[in-house]
Amino acid sequence: MKLQFISLASGSSGNCYYLGVSGMAEGSDYGILIDGGIAVRTIRQDLRNVGIPFERVSAVFVTHDHADHIKALGTLGERCNLPIYATRETHIGINRNYVSTQKLISSMHYVEKDTPVRFRDFTLTPFEVPHDANDTVGYCIEILGRTFVFATDVGHITETASAYIDRANYLIIEANYDPDMLQRGAYPPHLKRRITGPKGHLSNGETADYLAEHLAPHTSHVWLCHLSAENNHPDLAYKTVEWRLRERGIIAGKDFHLATLKRTIPSDLFEVEINP
Repeated sequence: MKLQFISLASGSSGNCYYLGVSGMAEGSDYGILIDGGIAVRTIRQDLRNVGIPFERVSAVFVTHDHADHIKALGTLGERCNLPIYATRETHIGINRNYVSTQKLISSMHYVEKDTPVRFRDFTLTPFEVPHDANDTVGYCIEILGRTFVFATDVGHITETASAYIDRANYLIIEANYDPDMLQRGAYPPHLKRRITGPKGHLSNGETADYLAEHLAPHTSHVWLCHLSAENNHPDLAYKTVEWRLRERGIIAGKDFHLATLKRTIPSDLFEVEINP
């Protein structure tokens, strides 16, 4: 039996991640999406390209109601008949958002922060993170004895968020911008203030500092997500985290796996064998 993870897109143009189980009884393989911010036809094709039929997608769990996380939810929920899980405030925001031309009605399912919800073999616990949406959460996901944590849009890491992030065997965490690139760039002052504010995004350095203090021996993989196209670069994000951890004697590629997720194209498919 295998756990499978792939990022289909990670950035301000769209966010969508697949986490699933394969190698079960014939016809029983399945998975979930975290966010649905890219077209359904793209989701179908990208999954097909790595040998995962779209029909395995059994539910969508939503982090917040910004357009780059919800564009496809109407189609996924109301046309593909998938349950869409989100907090009550996030569901309100989804149906009010200008990108939601197909409103969620029958597909709406609710989650509450710090309250685990069981979905087949998955136990998912949404946790509050500071971001300027109606109600933003990360997800701590326990599946077959392993823990994935998604923290994709985070203004700063609170004690609450840290308590969940620190549990991860596999961590998907934001490294959105490089401060120098942002300040030298063309963004207007109000947008720069928003990004660097306590409900904006994490910089490379902030993520690096956090990981240097908190990376645990049980965290074997870290993927840096939601990199800015204008104010970051994959090599820069990687090196910032790598150097900071190296200062603490933690070596990427030896002590843990470190990678950056692509903004508009899929990552490699990550698979890990699980003994049931």
